[in-house]
Amino acid sequence: MTLQQFEYIIAVDRLKSFTKAAEHCRVTQPTLSAMIQKLEEELDTRIFDRTQQPVRPTPVGTLIIKQAHEVLVQANHIKNLIAEEKNSFSGVFRLGILPTIAPYLLPRFVPQLMKKYPQLDLRMSEMKTSEIKQALLTGDIDAGILANLDGFEEYKSIGLFYEQFYAYVSRESELMKNNVVRTADLANEQLWLLDEGHCFRDQMVRFCQFKSAQASQLAYNLGSLETFMRMVESGKGVTFIPELAVLQLSDCQKELAREFAIPKPTRHIIMLTNKNYIRQTLIDGIAAEIKSSVPREMLSLRATQIAI
Repeated sequence: MTLQQFEYIIAVDRLKSFTKAAEHCRVTQPTLSAMIQKLEEELDTRIFDRTQQPVRPTPVGTLIIKQAHEVLVQANHIKNLIAEEKNSFSGVFRLGILPTIAPYLLPRFVPQLMKKYPQLDLRMSEMKTSEIKQALLTGDIDAGILANLDGFEEYKSIGLFYEQFYAYVSRESELMKNNVVRTADLANEQLWLLDEGHCFRDQMVRFCQFKSAQASQLAYNLGSLETFMRMVESGKGVTFIPELAVLQLSDCQKELAREFAIPKPTRHIIMLTNKNYIRQTLIDGIAAEIKSSVPREMLSLRATQIAI
């Protein structure tokens, strides 16, 4: 049995698919399937029940996968010890990132990071805050990029930048007449909000004190900021978008973006790691790349802003 085989069975268990697991592990599906079958033959037991869809582990397979995970965590710790001693920027680095940050931040720094450190195998997954916290504790990811909230005391964090919230307003809305948006202006608007569990949504609900708009919130929970933006552009409702998203808009789309009245709601974007994660040189290097990729004025909280 090998560490590679352990990585494969953990990937299949997590993704519930041999195809997706092969893509995640960057091998062909026949290669992954053959390696897992070889492990099953060596152990003389079935790890997965292939007759079920999605694929599920057998009862004994669940125990094997749990033990394989513990072995991989310890093996990775040894590799990280050596890499940190060498101040290395190589090897696998697994990053979890909020869906409300990923499409706007990753294109700004990942291409440059990969060019600068070609030996770094960067693997990224979009996750909610609760999923990032759990994955850090279990060792499934090395770091997470998310908004700073209470309850992170058991982790190490590095501040990255401050990102202001904007209202994105349809042309049919009365808010188009306003240069800025006040929370009271939103009471009777049709709001497009993320599902519960997204901190982006939770922060805006608290800041705007959405009570009268509760029915609207429940009726219009969909999935992504990009979906909501298209709904607004089609002429219906209001949604909220982060500052980096505004920077990607066309001139026509920017006409729909409105700043909030002072104090302007802002989130603090941080990088979080397990307190036991030892590759500080790598973390500091990635954080520096991220900071250099965003506008300089976003590196500190401005006088007109309030962190929420």
